Amino acid sequence: MEPLIGAHTSASGGVFNALINGHEIGATTIQLFTSNQKQWKGREFSQEVLDKWFEIKRDSPIKKIMSHDSYLINLGCPNDENLQKSRTAFSEEINRCNQLELSYLNFHPGAALKESVEQCLDLIVESLLLTRPLLEKSGLKLLIEATAGQGSTVGHSFEQLGYLVERTKDHLPIGVCIDTCHIFAAGYDIRNMKAWDQTLNDFDHHVGLDYLYALHVNDSKFGIGSRKDRHAPIGEGEIGIEGFKAMMRHSKLQHMPKYLETPGGMDAWKDEIILLKSFINS
Repeated sequence: MEPLIGAHTSASGGVFNALINGHEIGATTIQLFTSNQKQWKGREFSQEVLDKWFEIKRDSPIKKIMSHDSYLINLGCPNDENLQKSRTAFSEEINRCNQLELSYLNFHPGAALKESVEQCLDLIVESLLLTRPLLEKSGLKLLIEATAGQGSTVGHSFEQLGYLVERTKDHLPIGVCIDTCHIFAAGYDIRNMKAWDQTLNDFDHHVGLDYLYALHVNDSKFGIGSRKDRHAPIGEGEIGIEGFKAMMRHSKLQHMPKYLETPGGMDAWKDEIILLKSFINS
């Protein structure tokens, strides 16, 4: 089976362009924004756009497509007006994902702006449970993105991710997407196979490997435990090339879709996809 490796490709000019751009870089999976990630008002798809999406998708090798929700959304926001905006925008994102028949919706859990971390986490759980009716007849999985812990963001520890999963797993199709830059910045070592083994064992203890569905693949500009979310090209950051070789060869990760979000754009991603594939059997 061909490994699922791709990138976050642009949907500018029509959501179907994300598929076309993915094909151009040799991707077998992609992540995309279904709407403008910096605006509250979401995009609505015309039937023409949906028809073109499915026409291109039908003949494409791209599988396990993932959406990334808006950067504005904070499902644990203590401000009631912004919380309601976040919940509405998140529900609209689920609806768009369902229209496109996507596999995953990746989302940042939220940030504890004024309240305690525990209160923020409980508010996120409450927000997530409100989406249950939208997911009852859907094939979509909601994936909590592991964060770097920058600022007041939550979801940077496996304990916090486990807290969210434990309280939603019996009601929602929930899971986790690990971002390599983020977990490294949060203090989890992944610079070689032994380090990956330890980190995955830790994840399994606090969350459960059955809930790990995807990876964002990024090197880190800053060192381990820096709490700084700054992506670097593969092998040019503090994680280093051996960490990504181990990731591609690890038996517990090989089957998972992997999405590049590294700087450099299309040309860089094309080369990085080739590079990551070369690690598997080299």
